[in-house]
Amino acid sequence: MSAQPHPFITRPNRTLLALSIPVLFSLIAEPLTGLVDTAFVAQLGAEALAALGVGTAALSSVFWIFNFLGIGAQTSVAQALGQNDSARAARVTGLALVLSGVFGLFLLVGGWLAAAPVAALLGASGEVQAKAVEYMQIRLLAAPAMLAMLAAFGALRGVQDMRTPLWIALTVNVVNMALDALFIVGYGPIPAFGIAGAAWATAAAQWVGALWAVTAVLRKLGRPTQLNLGETKQLLQIGGNLFLRTGLLTLFMLLTTRIATQIGVQSGAAHQAIRQFWLFAALGLDALAITAQSLVGYFIGSHAAAQAKRVALYSCVWGIGLGVVLALGMWLWQDWIARMLVPETAVSVFFAAWLMSAVVQPVNALAFVTDGVHWGTGDFAYLRNGMFAASLLGSVGLLLIDQTAADALLWVWLVTAVWITIRALFGVVRIWPGIGNSPFKLKIED
Repeated sequence: MSAQPHPFITRPNRTLLALSIPVLFSLIAEPLTGLVDTAFVAQLGAEALAALGVGTAALSSVFWIFNFLGIGAQTSVAQALGQNDSARAARVTGLALVLSGVFGLFLLVGGWLAAAPVAALLGASGEVQAKAVEYMQIRLLAAPAMLAMLAAFGALRGVQDMRTPLWIALTVNVVNMALDALFIVGYGPIPAFGIAGAAWATAAAQWVGALWAVTAVLRKLGRPTQLNLGETKQLLQIGGNLFLRTGLLTLFMLLTTRIATQIGVQSGAAHQAIRQFWLFAALGLDALAITAQSLVGYFIGSHAAAQAKRVALYSCVWGIGLGVVLALGMWLWQDWIARMLVPETAVSVFFAAWLMSAVVQPVNALAFVTDGVHWGTGDFAYLRNGMFAASLLGSVGLLLIDQTAADALLWVWLVTAVWITIRALFGVVRIWPGIGNSPFKLKIED
């Protein structure tokens, strides 16, 4: 390690918050692009809005598959930083950027050809399908840019630069908003392009963000002199583990929605309101997880397992505290939330399930934060196995619910709470006491 101690060693709380807050705001900024597009396209009518929904759902589902480019780059760069190995950090970053270009071009060509059948698979037909295909094909022109931003953001966060991704995310939204106003409804000599304008605006904004992000990360880490095929294999293995883990998570969440909808229209509506708030609340927990990933990766790279475990402890304490605050807020504001998000006919089934989702927030925080901790150690296969166990048991529990019972939706969220608890337990016991081949058993210290 360097002679200058890492700030976390002397000021753990300040360092954790100083890194997490910019991440939080960048995470909040990213979904704004979709909200801005929705606001503008809503003026074009129901068909255009439905087409936008189909297009964004399809593209989001595709892009999350390649999130491993960012997560893998962040872990590898953070560990290289801990080893004072700037050459390896540059190599991994260059490799992630090359892969983002290759996969981006593959998505562009494959997605262009598959756009029509994918739109049909998602229920679109006629004019809605035509508009959705147009939107997707234009957006896919920025697929390499989108993946390059994922990789560059991961590398920047790996060197604990959390501010640059924030400024880039904000700029992307400002550019997208300005171009939406220009391209969707038209201005002066610029004609109204409708939903195609929304796609062009987003694609252009993403290329602006990608050029800035790639330039920033190359300035920070330098250009790699060579690429290592062994590191390519490692990144792809991370991608396989994350693909399976995220797929299992997504399938479980889809099953909860399916069961809630089968229970009845009112349960489906109430479930959607709870789910949307749950996803929004997760942004704060994600910020802590991403920060923990970088810090743990740095200390693991430094062979300082005790400091890595200390990061895990502080991150979990802050996560539980945030979870308690969220739980209290959900309890205090339940009436206001019900008025804002829940149809009157669904209120009767809402409150019990809502309070169950509130009670489990501190445990949910542990699940999120320990995910970040284990990303930092590179323990991706363990996270995959934990998600498999949780989702298998959770899915069985969902299928056993009596859908005719008056409190059926409460049981959906009770099973979800058990699912989250299993994930949190897997996360915690890998650190304390450190079951199996835990990276926290390393004995070499700084």
